[in-house]
This record gives sequence, structure tokens and C-alpha cells, in this order.
Amino acid sequence: MITKVKICGLTCKRDVDAAIKYGASYLGFIVNAESSRKLSVIEASRIALPARKFCETVAVVVNPTNNLLENIIQEMRPSYIQLHGNESKERVADIKNNFNIKLIKAVSIDNKKDFITAEQYTGLVDIMLYDSKPPLDSPQRGGHGLLFDWSMISKVALPKTWALAGGLNISNVENAINLTKAPILDVSSGLELAAGLKDHNKIKAFMDKIKNE
Repeated sequence: MITKVKICGLTCKRDVDAAIKYGASYLGFIVNAESSRKLSVIEASRIALPARKFCETVAVVVNPTNNLLENIIQEMRPSYIQLHGNESKERVADIKNNFNIKLIKAVSIDNKKDFITAEQYTGLVDIMLYDSKPPLDSPQRGGHGLLFDWSMISKVALPKTWALAGGLNISNVENAINLTKAPILDVSSGLELAAGLKDHNKIKAFMDKIKNE
């Protein structure tokens, strides 16, 4: 099994270039979410557009309006829109029907019931992303470096294409692959020197461990 990697929270060309160099398949840019890694649509477009010929690009949004989505699609031309908020099944269906773009839906996981909740998006999105639940006092949806209990994954029904996120880093990536068999790993804070600033040595080490699995 080939494990693909999405490196998220990218904020500068230097880090984008490193992600491409070491073999990431997806590049994530946080556009309207509350995050220390947040970019404007123009800022994200500036570094995402040149990368489109090398990788799939992902615009990460939280509860977006149609106007915002139109702006992102026009300016940034991402491969995917990642919905990382409380978007209902009906809202996701509306976005799917109104915009000709592939969708990723992030769902916060704390227990097996959360996987059941995620099933409502089956057939509406191209990739389901299972992430750890953020701290109650945090406005950020992701990028906290927190894990959920990966052993639950073997006990639930999963869609054909899904991604694992939450607390991934160099120390646990091999265990993550062996335990979950995730086809896609989504990593952000585990590859950082500081919020929004990637450590290129960590990117290389992370990708090397995946290639050796």
C-alpha cells in the first residue's frame, strides 16, 4: 500500500517547495479558519498556484459562504476544498451541487459514535478526514498536535478514500501506518519549528519513514 501525505498549514513558498521536493501528494492552505497558519485568499493563491503542476492543492475553510468559495475557486483554483467546520449534510450537498470541485470533509473523532456521524457525508465528498477533537477552549479546528484512539479505526466501517489527521509526527508515523492502514496521512504541527513555519528536516524524515514502510 502506498501512503500519500498531505502537508497542511503551509504559509510560504519555501515550505511549499520543501513539501514538493520530499514527496507530499497534497498541499494544504488554511484560508478562513481561525488559525495561526491562516492566509488570505490572495496570499494562498500566490504560493498555491505555482504548486498545482506538482501536487494537489487544498483550500481549508470553516463554514464558508458561497461568496468565499467562489473567490477561492476563481483566485486559487485548488484541487480540493476541505470543509473543516460544522457543515451539515445539507450544506455539503449544496456545495457539491453548486461548485464543480472535489471535497474533503473533516470530522472530529473522540469515540466510535463520531465515525457513525461521519457516515452521513458518504457519497457527498471525495475524501473523509478523521481528525482529533480540539480542546474545548480553542477556536482552532486543527493543528493542535492531539491524537485520538487509533485502535477504533479497525472496528468501524470506513469509506474507500479517507485520511488520518491529528498529532502525527516523526515519532509515531510508522505506528500510525501499521495500526490504521490509512491511505492518506494529514500532518501539520508535527512538522513545524513554530506555528506556520515548517522544519524541512522533519518533512524529509517524515517522508523517508513512509517510503520505508
